[in-house]
Amino acid sequence: MNSEPLPDAGMLDVLIVGAGLSGIGAAAALRRNCPGKRVAIWEARQAIGGTWDLFRYPGIRSDSDMYTLGYASRPWTDPKAIADGPSIRSYIHATAHDSGVEQLVQFGRKVVHASWSSADACWSVEAELADGTRSTTRTRFLYMCSGYYSYQEAHRPTFEGEQEFAGRIVLPQFWPEDLDYGGQRVVVIGSGATAVTLVPAMAERAAHVTMLQRSPTYVVTRPSQDALAQRLRRWLPERAAYATTRWKNILESIVLFRLARSKPREIRRHIVRMAAAQLGPTVDVEKHFTPSYDPWDQRVCVVPDGDLFRALRRGSASVVTDQIERFTPSGILLASGLELAADVIVLATGLKLQLFGGMRITVDGDAFQASEAMAYKGMMLSDLPNMAMAFGYTNASWTLKADLTAGYVCRLLRHMDRHGIEIAVPRREPGVQPEPFLNFTSGYVQRAKHLLPQQGSRKPWQVYQNYLQDLFTIRYGRLADGVMRFGAKGAMP
Repeated sequence: MNSEPLPDAGMLDVLIVGAGLSGIGAAAALRRNCPGKRVAIWEARQAIGGTWDLFRYPGIRSDSDMYTLGYASRPWTDPKAIADGPSIRSYIHATAHDSGVEQLVQFGRKVVHASWSSADACWSVEAELADGTRSTTRTRFLYMCSGYYSYQEAHRPTFEGEQEFAGRIVLPQFWPEDLDYGGQRVVVIGSGATAVTLVPAMAERAAHVTMLQRSPTYVVTRPSQDALAQRLRRWLPERAAYATTRWKNILESIVLFRLARSKPREIRRHIVRMAAAQLGPTVDVEKHFTPSYDPWDQRVCVVPDGDLFRALRRGSASVVTDQIERFTPSGILLASGLELAADVIVLATGLKLQLFGGMRITVDGDAFQASEAMAYKGMMLSDLPNMAMAFGYTNASWTLKADLTAGYVCRLLRHMDRHGIEIAVPRREPGVQPEPFLNFTSGYVQRAKHLLPQQGSRKPWQVYQNYLQDLFTIRYGRLADGVMRFGAKGAMP
């Protein structure tokens, strides 16, 4: 893999920021559909994989099935539909290698500033290099695939008495390689996807693991293998089997989501009953697995083959719903007066949202604030020219939307080439009422409301959480729709 600057790197056609799942997929799409484009990928870290390389905590896995989290163009062939982190990392690496985009990645380049010039119809993008120096490259189009959270900082609440705790406090995002929790008493603070992954994984070696939550989360079991996918692979060619399974899972997720939103009480009861059936009489399901909110007000957690419920049933793990009063030398004192003994405390307390890798953006000398912009089809921002962003679904696999976005960028670039267009920018329309970008009550979303752009009250400014709607809008919708403005070098259209 090449980490040296490209020769004659004064002007690129497309600069992709981020070499994770989205960035590698975007580069592969450009290689297939725009083979003449001069493309580079800047990656702040020293490895391909993004999230799936950064996170190394026990049990790390997808919370979406790999037939939809995988790329449309590359079949997922592992029998496990809910895959572990190393398998996903290998899949991304194989995609980068086989598509020929591995050589485009330049490591140790953290973007810090992107400046747009209408006079030159290009971006000047500044990166901080691994040695602390800075480098600037110009590009006609900027494609942000840097994810939506900070790699350098997690959401890290502080608790009274932390300094008194005699054990070790760790964050999943920065899992220490030297941590040996075998035979130790572990408390995992949190109830989201990370916590429900950590608890059963750590319970295999720890003396006991307690999941400490302020409030319950919806947790559902899903088979780790897709039975239909395995049958189809025996009957059909690999790509046909993959495509069929992918569409089955897409349609299934859309139907289940719509049912949850249209009949929340019924779905709520169904999820809680399923949890009760797997937990048995030893766990208070009403207290620990019955949230106060409706399904999909926050993301529903998936546990493959019910591994969390199995750990709770056999007693190697337990769940406590309470408030933290303070840390003590030997554990955590709760508001109820109960004290949880702990040798290791894991703060699975969430992500810190961050757009565009934290870089500053200026447009013709003026500072650009994403929070003041409106999202165009959920992938470009109003008044921000020649830039796209990969931002996936909250109720389905991230890659579904990232794949659609990559296809749209390729269509847009080809359209611009055919018509001699140098600038493409969505322009905000009068009368479109702003709405929250994400209609989610999850803590990480609520903490970052001031950072996120807005969506609008009508298309093309609406951010659909629906693959079929996006498919028709993004893949088959008109490029010249009157909202996307096109122009030549010299001035913003």
